[in-house]
Amino acid sequence: MKLSDFDFDLPPALIATRPVRPRSSARLLVAQASAIADHRVSDLPGILRAGDVLVLNDTQVIPARLTGTRARPTPQGEAVAGIEVTLLEPAAQGWRALARPLRKLRVGEVIRFGDALSAEVVEIAGGELLLRFDAHGDAFDAALAQVGAMPLPPYIAALRAPDDQDRDDYQTVWAARRGAVAAPTASLHFDADLLDRLAAQGVQFVHVTLHVGAGTFLPVKVDDVTTHRMHAEWGEVGADAAAAINRAKAEGRRVIPVGTTALRLIESAARPDGRIAPFRGTTDIFIYPGYRFRVTDGLMTNFHLPKSTLLMLVSALMGQDRIRRVYDHAVTQGYRFFSYGDASLLIP
Repeated sequence: MKLSDFDFDLPPALIATRPVRPRSSARLLVAQASAIADHRVSDLPGILRAGDVLVLNDTQVIPARLTGTRARPTPQGEAVAGIEVTLLEPAAQGWRALARPLRKLRVGEVIRFGDALSAEVVEIAGGELLLRFDAHGDAFDAALAQVGAMPLPPYIAALRAPDDQDRDDYQTVWAARRGAVAAPTASLHFDADLLDRLAAQGVQFVHVTLHVGAGTFLPVKVDDVTTHRMHAEWGEVGADAAAAINRAKAEGRRVIPVGTTALRLIESAARPDGRIAPFRGTTDIFIYPGYRFRVTDGLMTNFHLPKSTLLMLVSALMGQDRIRRVYDHAVTQGYRFFSYGDASLLIP
């Protein structure tokens, strides 16, 4: 199975840099049986069945992109240089992070992010650094909210800088547990009105948590995709969520994750018999064609990058030929792609 099997041509004009408003007015491509139909996300109450379970990722994106300065003594005095930092995940002594330019940083240096926050470089290894901040707990959260920006995906950040509007746009309406440095983007299409209408139709919601990491944007660098190693992310499926999913499966009702993050988490928590057990820990599950789904009956997701692990995941769910037809249709019909783009509902 070659990386080139998951390539396709995408016109740059189809890359969305802002979401549509309202959220639920985004387009929705529905692929089920042999049909492909064009809808809006707001049409979901008429598309889903009473009793369907939507699995929602309740992670909350933190403003993980920081701009700081580093002061270094020189023969002429003190020189100040700019540094861009993107937080990756908490560690025992602080936070793992990416920095640019990394090559100029030294262990022991202090990076100042305005008056509210600073951090010491504790370690540099493997293209990353470990930062120890001067604030912790609630004080750290408050300082980060003051000086940080939303960590937009590279394909958006290359076209424009994040701004205050992204603090709302790049966060789900049900976000509850801080820790993600990327959004579960299929969930960005839901608003309170749509949730109310779905509930009135008898659709059930189950919340799980997967803190999405920056590794979700890492390219696949091997030609034989079966040798690719996934990044690890922390997640939790609580006892109540596991029981609700198991009850739905026992009653023949569909379990449909909203987003690949929710799908990867429930498949990680699933046993061979298709039942879910409570789960708390990291998962590096890699889903590509040939994978046997244990729990998932469908998926709502955005449109993914060429040659990405997420495109491999939807190919595993729908079949490679089928997903090629779905993506050909999306490109031909002008669907908007990636994190701020339109959505698809895939029912194998």
